[in-house]
Amino acid sequence: MFITMMMMVLSFLIPIIMMIMCTLISKTSKKDREKMSPFECGFDPKSSARTPFSIQFFLIAVLFLIFDIEIAILLPIILTMKWTMNKMWMLTIMMFLITLIIGLYHEWKNGVLEWAK
Repeated sequence: MFITMMMMVLSFLIPIIMMIMCTLISKTSKKDREKMSPFECGFDPKSSARTPFSIQFFLIAVLFLIFDIEIAILLPIILTMKWTMNKMWMLTIMMFLITLIIGLYHEWKNGVLEWAK
């Protein structure tokens, strides 16, 4: 009974002591204020980090990532076509490709792929 009671006390006491020690050790000082400032090649930043960003560039980057991942999915499909040529596998591949083509057509019709308007 005594051992169980001591284990329970220690299981509560040790984490509390560790949290108090971490809080005391991690106190920020005035020297840390320089470390927390934005870093731009060793110089103070000349402008705000919250400058406007071109949404068109962002959309093109997202499209590139999506199609890059889709190509990474298509490559193993092409390699496994040697060994598996059943109808279900071909149907799956065709549905995947049709979905890609419909997505590309939708983006093209919405004007996402046009850089300048």
